[in-house]
Amino acid sequence: MHQEKLTDIYTVSRLNRQARLLLEGEMGAVWLTGEISNLSMPGSGHWYFSLKDSQSQLRCAMFRGNNRSVAFRPREGDQVLIFGKVTLYEPRGDYQLVAQTMAPAGEGLLKQQFEALKQRLGAEGLFDAGRKRPLPAHPARIGVISSATGAALHDILTVLARRAPQLRVVLYPSQVQGEAAVPQLLSALAAANRRAETDLLILARGGGSLEDLWCFNDERLVRAIAASALPVVSAVGHEVDITLSDLVADLRAPTPSAAAELISHDGQAQAQQWLQWGQRLASAQRRYLQGQRQRLQQLELRLGRQHPERRLQQQAQGLDLLQLRLLRAWQRRLERAGQRLDALRLRLQHQHPERRLQAGRDRLLRLEQRLGALCRSRLEQDKHRLALAASRLEAMSPLATLSRGYSITLSRGQVVTDASRLAPGDELRTRLARGEVLSRVLEVKGDA
Repeated sequence: MHQEKLTDIYTVSRLNRQARLLLEGEMGAVWLTGEISNLSMPGSGHWYFSLKDSQSQLRCAMFRGNNRSVAFRPREGDQVLIFGKVTLYEPRGDYQLVAQTMAPAGEGLLKQQFEALKQRLGAEGLFDAGRKRPLPAHPARIGVISSATGAALHDILTVLARRAPQLRVVLYPSQVQGEAAVPQLLSALAAANRRAETDLLILARGGGSLEDLWCFNDERLVRAIAASALPVVSAVGHEVDITLSDLVADLRAPTPSAAAELISHDGQAQAQQWLQWGQRLASAQRRYLQGQRQRLQQLELRLGRQHPERRLQQQAQGLDLLQLRLLRAWQRRLERAGQRLDALRLRLQHQHPERRLQAGRDRLLRLEQRLGALCRSRLEQDKHRLALAASRLEAMSPLATLSRGYSITLSRGQVVTDASRLAPGDELRTRLARGEVLSRVLEVKGDA
């Protein structure tokens, strides 16, 4: 029995790998809330931090590919909601959470509730494009459910006065924010259906945070809109704000002003059809993405221990640790270099080299001035000597003699100075100031 135990000895690497597989297989992905501490954001773009509550803390890592989608910059002490996978960093044996999404705790919980209710109501078919009704092509009266003093009502009336002044507007006032908003919205919607004095309804409110618009995600209001006998146009928030009231309404407008334009536009039916097609496309896209996400999760489970992303994440985490150590070493080295620099600067200040430099500059300036004067004097002297030499050369030049009317006669390449050396028939070359003359001797005469 003792020998059998010895044959199954674990290495540290094997134990850590087995522990990681157990954690990932048993726990998988979880939602977690807590306070951020020990936050580190190295140059690699990955985030490392601890998540703690009053009694415990947990190491966390959020890699660059995931933290780029975080809409805020986390700080020490922030309360956050995180979705991620429980795992183990094998090289150090650290139990940790690899975060995939992060949101502020309050907003994150609301988003989680929003998604849960959205999936549940969507499964019932409340958001299906097939149950949405077309709006009247030429409405005579429209009802507006909104705050009587809000900017949304003012925007709607302004657009309608410009585009369709013949339309009559009936206001069903209600709060659009706070605890009392949902009962008043339900009461206004019920009154509009009971009185049946309008052709359609606009549910309107200006923009705001998720908390400000939360009453439009109330399940009671969503079901009341779905059950309304009158077509409902939802114009809640700005274009980027999406509420469950938008999804269940017969038409969703990006803003209150846009809602007024849609119902008063001549091509409203076509716009509604395009919107329905867009909603169907968005719904199909969401279903496709959900199926691809599930398939990806299945492939990740099949990859198991050889998942390249986990290996890259571990290597990236190890690289970040080395980078931090290198950064601290460089900081210490820079501090020592700074101290030496301060000492040298102090010695330099005591020696005052600026004075010596200034004296050198003054002496150099004087030498430059003297050199310039000597150069100018020497040039003048050289010019004068050159002029004298040129005049002397000009006076002695045979060309000057020729220019005064004289000539030079040559015979057999020699200058002729004695006529007795010539004979009849000899060829002569006479050089003038300009050009030469060739001649032949006819007669030779001696001295007269």
